[in-house]
Amino acid sequence: MARTSAALLAATDGCPLACHDERRPAPPTMVPNESVPPPATPAATVILVRDGAAGLETLLLRRNKRLDFAGGLWVFPGGRVDPSDRAGLAADDELGAARRAAIREAHEEAGLEVDASLLVTLAHWTPPPQTPKRFLTWFFVAPAPPGAVRIDQGEIHDHVWLRPAEALARRNARALDLLPPTWVTLETLAEHSSTTNLLAALRDRDPERFETRILTAEEGGVAVWEGDAAWATGDVGAPGPRLRLWMVGESWRFERSP
Repeated sequence: MARTSAALLAATDGCPLACHDERRPAPPTMVPNESVPPPATPAATVILVRDGAAGLETLLLRRNKRLDFAGGLWVFPGGRVDPSDRAGLAADDELGAARRAAIREAHEEAGLEVDASLLVTLAHWTPPPQTPKRFLTWFFVAPAPPGAVRIDQGEIHDHVWLRPAEALARRNARALDLLPPTWVTLETLAEHSSTTNLLAALRDRDPERFETRILTAEEGGVAVWEGDAAWATGDVGAPGPRLRLWMVGESWRFERSP
């Protein structure tokens, strides 16, 4: 049976579709489709990568399950852009402020001092208009600095370094929970065997922009983005290119046309 729009939207803002038992946070209350979308807050995320014994690894942090937004989920370091991040910048320099926020959040959430000059812009994410807390988020990638990760046991309760493919497998094994943007980012990281290769490839391309639309199919929920045949029409079965994440039961699957 296809899930309701509210349940599917929960997958993009704080709770994946599998969050239905007592071990998992309850999905947030959805804003009705006909309502005016809530204001969007600028935010930034930094994906820290390093070379491990088995290949490229990335840092994931587990958020306190009591938090309203993304409670209990595994995320990259990040958060909203603060007024201090805008100091001395032009009023319209959202990217500059986001870069500062990414550096600050890496320090606050993981105790790591990231070199701002090494940030590479990966993507920009816009959530569906019906989500109750909307963050317009720049995603950056940077090599992990030396030093141990330090978390405060407040907002962040745990951390782990994982190969991207392993993180994806753990999500589908219900060992950890992810948001769709985290999943799609891990898919990108999994294409590269080393930090050097990843950063070189990202520097050679323009940042992608993702504006999420949640649709339903008989199998379950589908997140689609511009470039997918269903993004404009809402018809999941329409022939044509694909840029989507199938969120079906316990198994998520990313589909992207070459």
